[in-house]
Amino acid sequence: MSETKGAPLSGTIMVVGGGISGLTTALEAAEVGYDVIIVEKNPYLGGRVAQLNQYFPKLCPPTCGLEINFRRIKDNPRIKFFTLAEVEKVNGQPGDYKVSIKLNPRYVNEKCTSCNACAEACQSEIPNEFNFGMDKHKGAYLPHEMSFPARYVISPQIIGTEDANRCKEACAYGAVDLEMEAKTIELNAGAIVWATGWEPYDAAKIENLGFGRYPNIVTNMMLERMASKNGPTKGKILRPSDGSEPKSIAFVQCAGSRDENHLPYCSYICCMASLKHTTYIREQYPDATIYIFYIDMRAPGYRYEKFYNAIKDDENVKFIKGKVAAVEEATGDAITVTAEDAIGGEKIHQTVDMVVLATGMQPSAANAKLPADLQFSEDGFVINDFEKGGMFAAGCANRPADVMMSNQNATGMALKAIQTLAKR
Repeated sequence: MSETKGAPLSGTIMVVGGGISGLTTALEAAEVGYDVIIVEKNPYLGGRVAQLNQYFPKLCPPTCGLEINFRRIKDNPRIKFFTLAEVEKVNGQPGDYKVSIKLNPRYVNEKCTSCNACAEACQSEIPNEFNFGMDKHKGAYLPHEMSFPARYVISPQIIGTEDANRCKEACAYGAVDLEMEAKTIELNAGAIVWATGWEPYDAAKIENLGFGRYPNIVTNMMLERMASKNGPTKGKILRPSDGSEPKSIAFVQCAGSRDENHLPYCSYICCMASLKHTTYIREQYPDATIYIFYIDMRAPGYRYEKFYNAIKDDENVKFIKGKVAAVEEATGDAITVTAEDAIGGEKIHQTVDMVVLATGMQPSAANAKLPADLQFSEDGFVINDFEKGGMFAAGCANRPADVMMSNQNATGMALKAIQTLAKR
C-alpha cells in the first residue's frame, strides 16, 4: 500500500467506548467527513453520564447533552456503532489496524419496538446494575428510560428457562431471538481512540469505612442514582435501611483517593460531586444538617470556586478538615464517623442518619487491560504516545476529568486521530 502523505491506508476511525468522551470524539470526526465506528460494551450508549442526575458546569440533566448527541448520531450516516461489543485484539500500525470485535448476544433484534410486552411476561427479577444493585428489574428489560438504542435486552441469566420462552411468546413483532450467539467480526481502522471511561473505586476494599457492612453507608454514585427521577427511589434521597428521610448526612471525602493503599492520586471530581450532592439534599430537606469531612477541598476554576463558596455560606453545612479514621454503625442503624480535626486538634465522633463515601475515579483499564500496544501508568491510565500516533486515549481513560474536560479532551483526540490518517 502507498505510504504517500495525504493518502490514508484506512479512512475509518474506531472509537472504543460510547460514553460522553467517545460520543464527542465520534461526532467531531464524522462531522468533518470521516467514517467512524463506535464499540461499546454496554447495551446502550451514554456511559456514566447517563447515570447522573445532573452534571457540571450548568447542573444539566443527562438528557440535556445526550439526546442532542444521539440525534446527531442518528442523522449522520458516517457513524456506525456496536453495543454489547468488546475489542478482543488489535494488530497493525498507525493507518492500518485490524481489530477483532466480539459481539455479545442481546437476544432481541432490530424489530424491537420497546413495547414492554417481554418484560410484562417475564416473571424473574435480577439486580439492576444501572442502579448499582439498589433495586431489581425484570430479566427482560430496557436498561434505562433514555437508552439508545431503545431496544430491550434479554438477560443471559434467564436464557434456557421458561421465562425466556414467555418473553418470546409475548413479542408480537418477532423481535425476541433466543438463538442468538456471540460472534467475532474483523474490522479495519486507520486510527483508534480509546474512550473506555472510568469505574467508581470499590468502596468495600476500604475496610475502615464500613461500606457493605452497614446499609446506611452509600457511595457518591449510589446517591446520584437515588437523586435521579429514574433511579431506585424515584428521585427521593432515603435511608436504605428503612426508607426514612435522613435528618443528617455526612460526606467522607477522598474515600480511597490520595491513599497509597488504594488510589494514590486525586480523583479530581469528588469534591465538586459532594458539593453538588449537598444541593440535592438541601432541596429535598431544607432543615437537614450536612457534615463534609475533607483533607483538602478542591474547586478547580472560578465557576467551581463560586459554587463552593455558596455552599460554605449555608449554616446547615459543616466543613470539617480531617482524615476519617472509621465509619461504624451506632444505635438504631445510625452511623458514627470518627475523624481527627486537623484544625482544632480534637478527635470527633459525629453520629448521623446516613454516610456518603466520595469514592475515587478509577480507569476501567485498571481492571480490564486493553488488548492493544498501549502504554499505561501505574494506576491504569493510558499514556498517550503522540510521536508514535495511531492510538490515543480520551477522557477518563487518560486522566481523571469531569464532563466538560472530557469533552474538550475528546475533541483534541478526534483531531489527533484525523492527523494520523492524513499523515499516512
